[in-house]
Amino acid sequence: MAKPKIRIAIVGDIHDQWGQADHQALELLKVDLVLFVGDIGNENIEVVRAIATLSIPKAVILGNHDAWYAIRKKKQPDQEDGVKKQLELLGNTHVGFSYLDFTDLGLSVVGARPFSWGGQKWKNTDFYRDRYGVKNFTESTALILESVQKCAHNHIIFLGHNGASGLGDQPWDICGIDWQLSGGDYGDPDLADVISRTSELGKNIAFVAFGHMHHHLKNHSDRLRTNVVKDKAEIVYVNAACVPRVIETESQARHNFTIVTLEHHRVMQVDLVWVDPEFGIVSEQINYLFISS
Repeated sequence: MAKPKIRIAIVGDIHDQWGQADHQALELLKVDLVLFVGDIGNENIEVVRAIATLSIPKAVILGNHDAWYAIRKKKQPDQEDGVKKQLELLGNTHVGFSYLDFTDLGLSVVGARPFSWGGQKWKNTDFYRDRYGVKNFTESTALILESVQKCAHNHIIFLGHNGASGLGDQPWDICGIDWQLSGGDYGDPDLADVISRTSELGKNIAFVAFGHMHHHLKNHSDRLRTNVVKDKAEIVYVNAACVPRVIETESQARHNFTIVTLEHHRVMQVDLVWVDPEFGIVSEQINYLFISS
């Protein structure tokens, strides 16, 4: 029987900031599952290797930085195929265009399109064609939907590097363009299409987790990006890209994690926590709290 209450940590865009202290922090947080949203580094194989050793149940999707050389059709300085090596290290914990069932939790994690750059135009055509045989958004949608249909559980978490389109076009919206003053929707249309079709199949979407679009905005220093929204279908979307995710103070290093609490596979609370691995939570910000109507 699945646990009625589940505690999940989402690790936002790492950008090389990961070490043993993060393993200690996750133990302190006592989570049931860890989700990595990608941008671990510029094909940083050693950090991926460390994440692969994490003993807590986990699911990972790689981001655009994780194909930094491959997308540019260059090899890493050591001439290694960094994308291939990362995927080998992660094995089935990498859910891009795939899925992972967590029977003890009664849910499945379904991966969106990995290595996503975001936006309404299909990018990196050669990369997706050569690596996955996918040539456009329609084929990407179909491949993700295969995982929805194959996964064992009716309760699904979608894990993407970038979020879905249709969630707003203001610079401060959860997937809004912040590098131009006019804004724009930079979400992934294939993920949005899959979410809509999954709901039509009668499956429960516990929540959608992603990163990529950093909380700190480029042209609006007076405010932060909205990091949690609930759509008209009451699906909760969580952007965990609080960057930098490690901050050094005079007395301690603080590491951030987004914590999602589920009860009976419904989101009850979403918190952004800062952890000192020696002393526990030093700061906690509630970003979403379910209130029964």
